[in-house]
Amino acid sequence: MIHIRKSSDRGKGEFGWLHAKYTFSFGEYYDSLFMGFRNLRVINEDKVEPGQGFPTHGHRNMEIVTFIISGNLEHRDSLGTGSVIREGEIQVMSAGKGIQHSEFNHSNSEFLHLLQIWIEPIVKNQEPSYQQKDFSQINEKLTLIVSPEGTRDSLKIKQDVKIYKAMLAVQESFQYKLERDRHAWIQIAIGSMTFGDNIILEQGDGLAISEGDILVFSAPKSPCQFLIFDLP
Repeated sequence: MIHIRKSSDRGKGEFGWLHAKYTFSFGEYYDSLFMGFRNLRVINEDKVEPGQGFPTHGHRNMEIVTFIISGNLEHRDSLGTGSVIREGEIQVMSAGKGIQHSEFNHSNSEFLHLLQIWIEPIVKNQEPSYQQKDFSQINEKLTLIVSPEGTRDSLKIKQDVKIYKAMLAVQESFQYKLERDRHAWIQIAIGSMTFGDNIILEQGDGLAISEGDILVFSAPKSPCQFLIFDLP
């Protein structure tokens, strides 16, 4: 099964300081056909106005991954963490039995553009935790950024999910083997690419794949950055 989720079909949220697009049902946006994919519950594409952000709020029992497309995110939480997540860095926050945090655009002049990702954990009510890592100096086509065991210096997540950052220059291509009984979600962050022979995906588009196979990605017209979620 292959299903395309076009960017233009996503839900939208306009809050003055926040311009959001919702791949799956979120907040006041509801679509019974898009409640999530496997244990991937949220992919929100957020653009935050300069100097604005989310005041302190809470989460429980969710693995929250932040992928910065451009700009800098200022983060503070009830664990005592205070940090700035920059372009090329990945944040993983395991909410566990409960965590409070705030997120703001660190800049007073530039927009912040990010993907906020929520994944349901395999075990609930664990101690909350926070991780952050800079992947900006890694220029490989495929980089493992999140995994259950922290394989290859990736960040750990409390779920049987692997997340890869993929980067293609113009006319580059690569293959990814999706094992039997595994599922994949592809999310385009920057640029455009072609999946297989003729499925063209633009910025903001998503693709669900539920057939173990060799997945072929190429960038015939523009450079592209996208995420691959390998899911049970």
